[in-house]
Amino acid sequence: MATASVTPNVEVVNGAPGATGAEVVEAPKSTSPVVLTPAAIIKVKEIMATQEPVPAGLRIGVVGGGCSGFQYSMSFENAAGMMDKVVKFEDLKVFVDATSAMYLNGCTVDYVETLEAAGFKFENPQVKSTCGCGSSFSV
Repeated sequence: MATASVTPNVEVVNGAPGATGAEVVEAPKSTSPVVLTPAAIIKVKEIMATQEPVPAGLRIGVVGGGCSGFQYSMSFENAAGMMDKVVKFEDLKVFVDATSAMYLNGCTVDYVETLEAAGFKFENPQVKSTCGCGSSFSV
């Protein structure tokens, strides 16, 4: 089932976060490593609003682990890291490190609620296989 997505505005942050002279460079929209659906954006903003202090944005990444080799990670951050891609969806900032961007290229993140469960769903064209439980993947 196809889901709608929001066109991201992508920036590449060069230099140490918060440092004087840190450069923010506009990047073409086609270089966005990840796309969030409107449902995902709404849910992330809802969760962020409950945090104290309110974080600057959401970090989406890929980490080693699980039975298939890689897992997705999501966490709130107070600032972009060095060389992060900063993807803006409306007023939501999503931070993606350079290594994770390689594995997330073309990935869509949705928020899905069913009778059995609710959570974020990653649809990633880079994935070649997943484990039986669905929480890890290989490329």
